[in-house]
Amino acid sequence: MDSRRPPLAPAYRTLPEYVRHWAELAPDRRAFTFVDHPAPNSLGVHRTLTWQRLELRVRAVAARLTERAEPGSRVALLCPQGTEYVIGFLAALTAGMVAVPLYPPGLPGQGDRLVGVLGDARPAVVVTTGRVLAEVADFCERAPAPVLAADLVPDAAAPDWRAPQPDPDATAYLQYTSGSTRAPAGVEITHANVVANARQALTAYGADAQPVTCVGWLPLYHDMGLVLSVAAPVVRGVPSVLMDPAAFLHEPARWLRLLAAHPRALSAAPNFAYDYCASTVTEAQKEGLRLDGVAALINGSEPVRPGTADRFNSAFAAQGLAAEAHCPSYGLAEATVFVSAARPGLPLGRFALDRDALAAGKALPARPEDPRAVLLVGCGTPVGQRVRIVDPVAHAVLAEGEIGEIWVRGTNVGRGYWNNSAQTRRVFGASLDGEPPGGWLRTGDLGTFLDGQLIVTGRLKDLIVVDGRNHYPQDVEATAQDAHRAVRRDRLAAFGVPGATGGAGERVVLVAEHTRGTSRAEIDVPALTRAVRAAVSARHGLRLADVVLVAPGTVPRTSSGKVSRALTRARYLEGDYATEGTE
Repeated sequence: MDSRRPPLAPAYRTLPEYVRHWAELAPDRRAFTFVDHPAPNSLGVHRTLTWQRLELRVRAVAARLTERAEPGSRVALLCPQGTEYVIGFLAALTAGMVAVPLYPPGLPGQGDRLVGVLGDARPAVVVTTGRVLAEVADFCERAPAPVLAADLVPDAAAPDWRAPQPDPDATAYLQYTSGSTRAPAGVEITHANVVANARQALTAYGADAQPVTCVGWLPLYHDMGLVLSVAAPVVRGVPSVLMDPAAFLHEPARWLRLLAAHPRALSAAPNFAYDYCASTVTEAQKEGLRLDGVAALINGSEPVRPGTADRFNSAFAAQGLAAEAHCPSYGLAEATVFVSAARPGLPLGRFALDRDALAAGKALPARPEDPRAVLLVGCGTPVGQRVRIVDPVAHAVLAEGEIGEIWVRGTNVGRGYWNNSAQTRRVFGASLDGEPPGGWLRTGDLGTFLDGQLIVTGRLKDLIVVDGRNHYPQDVEATAQDAHRAVRRDRLAAFGVPGATGGAGERVVLVAEHTRGTSRAEIDVPALTRAVRAAVSARHGLRLADVVLVAPGTVPRTSSGKVSRALTRARYLEGDYATEGTE
C-alpha cells in the first residue's frame, strides 16, 4: 500500500491543514516511523504512526495544551527524538501556539544554553515524554511552566475538541540558532515560512513529483532535521523514518541500512557524518547493503569538502551508490533552512581557486594540483528565492567571481528575532543600493557565484585578517588536520586574537583536539606542533602564534554539532586551556 504513488499535495499554507488533509485522504498510510535501538546490537525496533493516528494524537495533545495556555503562548519541546516529538510540535501549531523545538536536559555541553533559551522564550508549557518526565520536571523547577508528557495524554482528549482556524502569517515556532558565532537567538518562523521552505526543498531534491521516503537521524530541534524530517513529509504526504542521533554515532551503518531499506530515500547529514561513515563502516557491515535506490543525500551545515564526498562515494560505490546522489546545500535558520542546493543526478560542482586571490576577495581559477589552490564545492542554485552577493559595507551587488556577503529574499525568510527588534532590523531589514528599502536577509556568510552555482567561502565574523590579508578559518583547519595523524578531524578551531600592544592585525591561534584512543602522553606534542605550523605556513603564508592540543570533547560545539569558534576563542582568552598546555 505504501509503495503507491502519493497524490500531489494541495496548496495549504499551514502544517496542521496538511495533517488533516492526509488523515482524511490516506488514513492508513504510514506517516512517521521511529526506529529505536534499545541495545548495542539491536537491528532496530520500528514504531509507526499512520496519518489517521497522527492526527488523532495531535488533536489530543493540542486539546491538553489549550487547557494550560492561551493562543500565541510558547510551548517548549523537551522531548527525546521520536514520534512524540513530532506530535508535540504539530500539536503546538494546531493549538495556535508557538512551538520552541529544544531537547531534554543532559545533552553534553548544552545545559547552560538550554537554561538561557528557556529564559528567553518564557514558555507557558513544557512538553516532554513519560520516559524523561521526572528529569525534565526537576530541570524546570525554576520555571513556572507546567510540564506535560505527550504520550500520557489519552486519546479521549481529542474527539470533542476543535482546532482554531490557523493563521498562515502567525509565528509557528521559534528556531533558536545554534550559537556558532554568537549567543543563541530565536528566529520567528511563520506557518507560511515553513510550508514555503518545505516545498522549496521538495522541488530542489526532485521530491515534488516523485515519491520519496525521508530518512533522518538529525535532531528534530535542528532546523534541517525539523524541515526535512517533519515539515517536508507533512506537506508532501510521504513517509518519514527517524532514528536517534546517538544511534547513528554508535553505529553509522544503521543509517545506511535504513537508506537501503526504503525506496528513493532522501536524507541529510553534515559533512563530518559522511567522513565518519567512510572511515568506520566495516566490510562486513557493507555485505548485502544496496544503496542504488537512494534519491539524494544532502550535505550541509558545515563547510562541504570535496574530499569527503569522494571518500564517501568511493567507500560505497560497490553498494551501488550513485556519486550524483551527493547534494551539497546551503542554508540557515533565518531562512527557515534551505536556500541553495545542488540537484541530484548532476556531478559534484568542483572549483579550484587561487588562495591569494581569495584573500583579496576574488574567486579566480587555479590548477587543482597546485598545493596552494583552495578546493571548494558548489552548493547549486537558489531554491525559489532571490540570492545576491553584496558588498557588506557599500550594500552594492557584486559581479560573479567577487566575494561578498550572501543576501537572501524569499517567502521562506523568517519574521525576525524573538524579542530583539534592533537585531531584527539589522539582519532582516537590509536594503540593496538602488532598490526600495528593507526586505533582504543578511546571512553573515561570505561567498560568490561561479558558473551559476553558489560557492560559500566562510563566515564574515570568523574571517581572520592578518597584515591586510583575509584567511578563512575552515581552510586553516583543513590544512592543520591533514598535517598530523593525531589531530582529530573536524574538532579544531582557528581564530584571531588581538595582536601585541602596538602590533598590527591579529595573531592566529589554533585549538585542536587529539584523536580518541590516544593519550596525550603517547603523542610527541612538539613534533605535532611543528608539523601543523609548517603546513599552515607553507600553504597559507601564515604564522600560528599558538597551537593548543586538548583532549577529545574539549573544543566546544553548538547544539547542532558544529565547532563554536566564538566560544573556543572566548575560552582561550579567559585562560581555560592553560592547563592543557600550549606549545
